[in-house]
Amino acid sequence: MGQTHQQKIIHIAADHAGFDHKEAIKLWLVEQGFSVIDHGAKQKDDEDDFPDYIGGAAAAVAKAPEQSIGIVFGGSGQGEAMVANRFKGVRATVYYGGDSKIITLSREHNDANVLSIGARFVDISLAKKVIAAWLNASFSGEEKRIRRNRKLEHLT
Repeated sequence: MGQTHQQKIIHIAADHAGFDHKEAIKLWLVEQGFSVIDHGAKQKDDEDDFPDYIGGAAAAVAKAPEQSIGIVFGGSGQGEAMVANRFKGVRATVYYGGDSKIITLSREHNDANVLSIGARFVDISLAKKVIAAWLNASFSGEEKRIRRNRKLEHLT
């Protein structure tokens, strides 16, 4: 279904709580051969607000959904996914620990194009494993999945 994740631009962002994860994952993704655009934060500031950064990454994915995906980080990942999901065409999923199968299902069933990771619950090593699984999973393309995703798009 379209480009592989290796060919897509990855838009990343984080607030202070996810800053260290973003920086480590950005370097790791570049080492893996991915093209990465960092939407901030550019420095760790305990008083920053996650919508300021997550919104930029989500808007970029919404603008070019066939060419891009997003990975965002925050304390729990919940607020970050809420921001991302406000953008038409973005389907953000959250991972803050537990069974990582939920991440591959988010791609296979829901064609998730933004992954939000709770940095206070997922260490960088596990984040790399989950991101790798998410990047290697692909949308099933089943008619019922397409139908359901279309219905999501018509809700806004």
